[in-house]
Amino acid sequence: MKDLQSYSLTLLVLLVSWPTVRAQTPGEDNVPPPGFVALFNGKDLTGWKGLVGNPVTRAKMTPAELAKAQEEADKQMREHWSVQDGVLVFDGKGNNLCTAKDYGDFELLVDWKILPHGDSGIYLRGSPQVQIWDPADHPEGSGGLYNNKIHPSKPLKCADKPVGQWNRFRIRMVGERVSVWLNGELVVDNVIMENYWERDKPIYPTGPIELQNHGNTLYFKNIFIRELPRAENAR
Repeated sequence: MKDLQSYSLTLLVLLVSWPTVRAQTPGEDNVPPPGFVALFNGKDLTGWKGLVGNPVTRAKMTPAELAKAQEEADKQMREHWSVQDGVLVFDGKGNNLCTAKDYGDFELLVDWKILPHGDSGIYLRGSPQVQIWDPADHPEGSGGLYNNKIHPSKPLKCADKPVGQWNRFRIRMVGERVSVWLNGELVVDNVIMENYWERDKPIYPTGPIELQNHGNTLYFKNIFIRELPRAENAR
């Protein structure tokens, strides 16, 4: 009996002191779900860069001009975007943050939080935007394709959580069309996203994901993407 008790105690100690190698906990922050990759690692700004102009102005720059502008944008990024306790935080100054990589068709998950009167958005392929704002100021709610002029720009419903709580976007972009779910509710249903920068042209086939700012403190986490095969003539 004493030997059995001793064995049980030893086993308990081993289990308690087992190294940190473990299965990922469901819902653990910044750990991508199956099929997705993390754009934000919860530790630093790896995979992100400061914003330089817009697609039109960047296309007019020489490689040397673009490199110099990018160096300055990255410096500004490090001054105003930071990571605090696994959360990507913007201090309300500076410029947008964008992925270092361009994307075509994709499914994107983003958790976001704003403060009262907050205003932000998610640029898709470098073009604005899936809107984020305070529903107390804008009762239609977040998630709409704000800069559309011809196609619907407002969400189907307000699905925002109260300001100060975390919200989650699921954004699917295939070709020119975008669907958005906010907190599990469909708010944009397969709507064409217009090209804000060149209104006479369709949305660009590829471009970065951008986190927009309007001079407010912003919070982001759990930013995951799943690239989709490019559908021929997807519209």
